Amino acid sequence: MRVIEENGNSLGILKKDEALKLADSRNLDLVEISPNAKPPVCKLLDYGKFKYEQLKKDKQARKNQIIIVVKEVQFRPNIDKHDLGIKLNHAREFLEKGFKVRFAIKFRGRELEYKEIKSKVLIDETMKALSDIGEIESPPATEDRTIIFQMQPRKK
Repeated sequence: MRVIEENGNSLGILKKDEALKLADSRNLDLVEISPNAKPPVCKLLDYGKFKYEQLKKDKQARKNQIIIVVKEVQFRPNIDKHDLGIKLNHAREFLEKGFKVRFAIKFRGRELEYKEIKSKVLIDETMKALSDIGEIESPPATEDRTIIFQMQPRKK
């Protein structure tokens, strides 16, 4: 097997017994890095320290990940102006905090007959109220009895 030191210098090709004795004499572990290579590649290192460093790298990578959260605001087509204003204020707060906001206009019964007219009015009002802080990410789409569209915060 090909043996590599901690600092990356190659010690050449050694037998397994020799490599284990060398690792033991240096108080290090012999770790197989590439088992499929011909000959297999092993490295002399402190395995506990190696695992700790890997854990730190993984933790740092997870910390740097951006988590996208989508908040949802639901309303019906017969919503009162004041209630719509409150829902839009909540959506504004979400957009200011950097969240994406999904709007769902839910229709029931006879409301479905006026789906296009009512939804167009509500969508236009929503766009007008939030156009300064957000932009459309996905245009209005119909899913069963619901019209859904999504806004994201404006890029600064």
